[in-house]
Amino acid sequence: MSSRICVNHPDKFCYICGRYTIGKQSRNITNWIGEAYNDYFNMKITNQDKSQIHGFNTKNKGSIHYPEVSSVTKPIPVTLSDSIPIPPTLNDNPAEDSDFECQDPEQDDSFTYCTDKTPKLFDQLQLNDLVRDLGLSKEKSELLGSKLQEMNLLAPETGFAWYRHRELEFLQFFSETNDLVYCNNVDGLMEKLGLEYHASEWRFFIDSSKRSLKGVLLHNGNQYASIPIAHSVHLSESYGNLEKVLVAVKYEQHQWKLCGDLKVLTMLLGQQSGYAKYPCFICQWDSRARERHWEQKDWPLRQSLDPGSHNVINEPLVDPKNVLLSPLHIKLGLMKQFVKALDKEGQCFKHLQKVFPSLSEAKIKEGVFVGPDIRILMKTTDFEEVMTKDERSAWTSFKKVVDGFWEITKRITIRNLSETC
Repeated sequence: MSSRICVNHPDKFCYICGRYTIGKQSRNITNWIGEAYNDYFNMKITNQDKSQIHGFNTKNKGSIHYPEVSSVTKPIPVTLSDSIPIPPTLNDNPAEDSDFECQDPEQDDSFTYCTDKTPKLFDQLQLNDLVRDLGLSKEKSELLGSKLQEMNLLAPETGFAWYRHRELEFLQFFSETNDLVYCNNVDGLMEKLGLEYHASEWRFFIDSSKRSLKGVLLHNGNQYASIPIAHSVHLSESYGNLEKVLVAVKYEQHQWKLCGDLKVLTMLLGQQSGYAKYPCFICQWDSRARERHWEQKDWPLRQSLDPGSHNVINEPLVDPKNVLLSPLHIKLGLMKQFVKALDKEGQCFKHLQKVFPSLSEAKIKEGVFVGPDIRILMKTTDFEEVMTKDERSAWTSFKKVVDGFWEITKRITIRNLSETC
């Protein structure tokens, strides 16, 4: 007679909860899951490389040790013939065994109880903060205010009907053309928002996605939220469209610092898009001279951005001194070069495939990662264990660049760094 076996493979059951999991829902046990498992259950995930794990049975059940804590459920007898184990008595007052004295709050003159149980009413500022924190739309904001009023939780003179037309007071500062909505008076908009406006304290960020092209003002100290001043669902990233946006928001008047990805910055400076021979606007770095990329450190600086020279095809729309390189894109570029230099059959590259199972092999080979992916690798401790000596040296240097130079928590500000470069 054949032995009875389960029709489902044992790997189809969750290691933690024991439930059956179909293939589409199964996930690999990553380092993060292992750390979370250890923090929650106070034990590590082990024996993952063994096909059979020996645990407790009827022969060695006597060696099971139950902790003497109130949260442990002790074993109960199954039949009347089984003996009932008598657990030791637990001290219900652990403070008696401690060496320190617990002071009664009633004897502490500085300790006061909050005895006021009356409802705290929302005033206008508190209601506005709640709506902003929840990220509610106009309809949801009005519904929240209505429900709070039904429960008598709104202070007198607190209104919510104005949420229905809360954008009307700002419409005077925006204009609309056939394909672009833009701010026609940045100074007036800042005054309406209650901010003291200085153009040198803000930078203009331009970016696009598959759906829209947008321009946003970002505060240099991140003390204020971003302020969108240009938006279009019809325009794409091109030299002519970027020029239209700059003219609409009166960039010549404000002269903000500009930031964005390298594609946008290239267009703003009138350079040729795509795989150009001289893509850098700072120096004449030759992208075709691959044999010199790992030997030559100093490249001749660009003297000008005149159309017709070194892949410049249009007049620059902005002053190159106002262009800020994005630390994120530099970080992504360094990560891309590191991955492309790895041995595709080595353990380091295979470890990347294991850490990022959702990424295709083609993306990993080309080093296509995002910011959160790099943060995951920076926190992974076993990544360096599978590296060779040269790979570990390059990775250590990359981490020093990220931790000591480009992160916001660095001791020296970007302004001081740019002055010393």
